[in-house]
Amino acid sequence: MKQLTVLLVFACCCFGQKPPAPGTRLIESIQGPALYKAYCSVCHGADARGNGPMATTLKVAPSDLTRIASRNNGEFPRQKIEKIIAGEAPIPGGHGPSDMPVWGPIFSQIAWDQDLGWMRIDSLTRYIESLQRK
Repeated sequence: MKQLTVLLVFACCCFGQKPPAPGTRLIESIQGPALYKAYCSVCHGADARGNGPMATTLKVAPSDLTRIASRNNGEFPRQKIEKIIAGEAPIPGGHGPSDMPVWGPIFSQIAWDQDLGWMRIDSLTRYIESLQRK
């Protein structure tokens, strides 16, 4: 049920080009693969190449997350990716408003431990880094 809720909120956000609603539910895991599957794969695909089930409905195709390092002279820009996920930096190459939801506020919504939000962002970023093609 949690995954369905996340998927529906994610789809609405993509169509409306708005960040996820403050009441968006978190999955229990803070592990990168689980976060990716719950929040990213619907657009970026299970293989992270931009071919998720929602990809064809978006105005701008989701990027191939396995090529981030190759697009940055072989270096994975960890801080830049963390800022994009957190909503603190614009998504490069986009024209107009972004279809990508801003996950930082959602990942940090647990009032008693804001650091969990940064742990989620770090874990997701490290997972995306592990997907880079050589």
